[in-house]
Amino acid sequence: MTNAPGPDAERYAARRDRAAAAAAGADLEGLLVTPGADLVYLTGYEPPPLERLTLLIVADGRVPALVVPALERPAAEVAPGMQGVELSEWRDDEDPYAVAARILRAGRYAITDATWAVHLLALEQATADCFFAAAGRALPLLRAVKDEDEIERLRAAAEGADAVFAQVVTMAFEGRRETDVAADLERLLREHGHDRVDFTIVGSGPNSASPHHHSGARVIVRGDAVVMDFGGVAKGYCSDITRTAFVGEPTQEQRRVYDTVHAAQQAAFEAVGPGVPAQEVDRAARAVISGAGYGAFFVHRTGHGIGIEVHEPPYIVEGNEIPLQPGMTFSDEPGIYLPGEFGVRIEDQVVVTDRGAERLNEASRELTVVG
Repeated sequence: MTNAPGPDAERYAARRDRAAAAAAGADLEGLLVTPGADLVYLTGYEPPPLERLTLLIVADGRVPALVVPALERPAAEVAPGMQGVELSEWRDDEDPYAVAARILRAGRYAITDATWAVHLLALEQATADCFFAAAGRALPLLRAVKDEDEIERLRAAAEGADAVFAQVVTMAFEGRRETDVAADLERLLREHGHDRVDFTIVGSGPNSASPHHHSGARVIVRGDAVVMDFGGVAKGYCSDITRTAFVGEPTQEQRRVYDTVHAAQQAAFEAVGPGVPAQEVDRAARAVISGAGYGAFFVHRTGHGIGIEVHEPPYIVEGNEIPLQPGMTFSDEPGIYLPGEFGVRIEDQVVVTDRGAERLNEASRELTVVG
């Protein structure tokens, strides 16, 4: 794995300072970070998650420390955001949890959600006076508000995905397998600036009614709805877009479902603004779909945050009362899924602005017919 490009050292340090202050504000002694998106965000360092412990310790008023295997130290030292972080290396004949325990003060810590259970259990055993809470619950907005650099990276990734959709709908669909179209999407994502492709969901006909269908060997036929949900990573930040196309002229019901989803997606977009509780965006989309009689067939949340990870806070779902803030980025993706028949989903990534919202995706949302 390679270090994700990111801001300069001062901006990484500012992120750590904000994380430490947020932990203190939540009555936590600090934040513990193992390999994953949070470590990349705070240091620019992206080691693989292994049985060897790598642990960043961030606490208010203290110099951040990275407990790192000796054989990984050279890679950690050259990560772009490691300036100002003390390295505490351990060798394979040492106990890494004892090394961490010597640094930790007594108290309650948030620990990142991706931490392996074996590491958490060993930390608990090594630190009788330390207690741990999931960072996703204790500090859910750690990465939620993006800076201008992050938004530009997300916009560039989204523009690449937009170009993929514009190109793929000029190709033949009828008579080809779902996996053939998925292969086109993967190739085009790479051609349009993606360093990594994470998913290429192509669901045709009745398979389009399965929101996370795995592209398979089904041959696409005339009359099918085809849901394409695809994305990956460009310069360290994610893309994620969904569009639904029809092979040949759609039926009256297919048009009605498509128009309903289109209207619901627009209603959700118009509901976005600073201070608006996240659940209100979900409610706006759901009201349109329920009003059209399809409420029982909208089976997932309206959106998820996006950034270094494709799914991260804030989640746009009933019960999430967190007020939206400028710089938050998330998906707007209502859908209707009629089991055994077809499904429709339209997804864009949006960013909260001072006045409302801006779409990062601008691929056509109009009903699209392919051959």
